Amino acid sequence: MSRFGSQYRVSRSTGVCAATGQPIEPGASCVAALCDDEEAILQRVDFSLEAWESGERPEGLFSFWKTRMPEHGEKKKIFVDDQVLLDIFERMAEDDREDRQAFRFVLGLILIRKRLFRHDSQRKEADGDRVVWLLRPKGSPPEAPLVEMLNPGIGDDDILSLSEQLGDVLQGDL
Repeated sequence: MSRFGSQYRVSRSTGVCAATGQPIEPGASCVAALCDDEEAILQRVDFSLEAWESGERPEGLFSFWKTRMPEHGEKKKIFVDDQVLLDIFERMAEDDREDRQAFRFVLGLILIRKRLFRHDSQRKEADGDRVVWLLRPKGSPPEAPLVEMLNPGIGDDDILSLSEQLGDVLQGDL
């Protein structure tokens, strides 16, 4: 059983503009935002383009991207480009909370699978209990600094659960 599966909730798109409360029509362009919420790993809220362009912003804004509200019954597709994923990964680097480190680790695995990072090596922390993976960004020269990613030691069930949550937040299959 995953220790992250039921302990943390992740909100999905509601199809409603967070600023106006009006429905966002299927197929319409909108802005999805991830917000830092103490009750969730990351909370997703959507904004109509008009509301976003008028300057409306949610509290705890963490990251955002332009997307399209899916049609009813449409198979989910990922609407987040690689740069948004890299930005979220980078922004989570300094967050020491266990759930955020686990979430970042799973996102890092996805970025490795997408070949945006390559696992270069790893080292143990000074306390000897934690392992840090050293990742090489795609296209970086050999002398470029490596990106550090803590392996929180989560199991397969946790990785699967967190991958599903990440897909729900980003509204697509990863």
